[in-house]
Amino acid sequence: IPACLSCDGCLSEEETLKISQQSLEEVKQVLALNKKCDVSKHKVLVASVCPQSLPFFAVKFGLDVNEAAHKLCGFLKSLGVQYVFDTTLAAGFSILESQKEFIQRYRRRNHDSHALPMFTSSCPGWIRYSEHVLGSLVTPHICTARSPQQIMGCLVKDYFSKQQKLSPDKVYHVVVAPCFDKKFEAVREEFYNSLLESRDVDCVLTSGQIYYLMEQRKVSVEELDSVPLDQVLGEGGDVALVRHDGRGSEGFLEHIFKHAAKELFGLEVHEITYKTLRNRDFQEVTLERDGETLLQFAAVYGFRNIQTLVHRMRKGRVPYQLVEVLSCPGGCLSGRGQAESEGGRVDKTLVQQMEEVYCSLPVRLPELNPTLHTLYQDWLQGQDSSQTSKLLHTQYRPQSQTHTQPPHMQW
Repeated sequence: IPACLSCDGCLSEEETLKISQQSLEEVKQVLALNKKCDVSKHKVLVASVCPQSLPFFAVKFGLDVNEAAHKLCGFLKSLGVQYVFDTTLAAGFSILESQKEFIQRYRRRNHDSHALPMFTSSCPGWIRYSEHVLGSLVTPHICTARSPQQIMGCLVKDYFSKQQKLSPDKVYHVVVAPCFDKKFEAVREEFYNSLLESRDVDCVLTSGQIYYLMEQRKVSVEELDSVPLDQVLGEGGDVALVRHDGRGSEGFLEHIFKHAAKELFGLEVHEITYKTLRNRDFQEVTLERDGETLLQFAAVYGFRNIQTLVHRMRKGRVPYQLVEVLSCPGGCLSGRGQAESEGGRVDKTLVQQMEEVYCSLPVRLPELNPTLHTLYQDWLQGQDSSQTSKLLHTQYRPQSQTHTQPPHMQW
């Protein structure tokens, strides 16, 4: 496992084993069993692709992002994957739930010292570092909305499997992500149903691992079929890809900022202006009215900047109500599972090309996505139901350090 934000000094042997099973070999075994006669061991393979992985394939294939998505889908289906989804829908749920939680926290800020600042929760490197190293200084401040990956896990194992009349353990769910740390997240206890012996996400493969598999099999892009992605609700027809606001990540900051401006102060924000503080990965956004600062949010990416943030937090000097925290400098597009060159350094040209591709997608607000509204009603029995809080939220708590941090840790 490559060094993550929190190195792997905090991994127990059991976790190391679980993570080592998230490999191409494991997926190949599942595919091989599907070809054998014993139907009891057959599984329906579902792949969910993160929107930040698609630009990687677009650049590598030399195609626009929609065409690249179709080719990737063609490749996965040629392997024996039955359904291929993109996780933008799950990210929509995550954003809407985070927006709702921010408003609740903002309204109780005067009598709850843990309400603000709220930290975003979609980055597993950051979450792991918070739980294992920072502890109660930070964990009560972390948004409880599940990450897009884990909401996708619920959508596939709870909603989709029921629609297909399948038991969740008969579905093998692979997520294609830009980041190795997503493997940590998939093996968290709360995302495993011991009764059904089913994990919401069975295996996370990085974009680089999928591309390596294509190279291994000597598959050329030209010979691949272009196959439209599947839709969770099962409507036919191809749907063009959209993205959320933000600079190559899921854009939680921008969406929550616009929502809060409207919901709390009745102000419509169309264009967000980032003010660069220390560097491009430490930026802030401010909402002002008549010279008064109403909201101040920050985007803090990369470990050095996170350390600065934590240092200020310890001194009680964090002026922000919300901080979008990502452990990779440059955000999710720069994830080590796709942006690293041979020598282990980030390939800056590739990242720049991926950013251009990602920005070429049209933005759609999750509030305007009719599929989300349908699923809130049909799957979750409404936006404020107990089902919504059970399936779309989780808790982050300080974890006792099983290992002390190795003295040689280098970030």
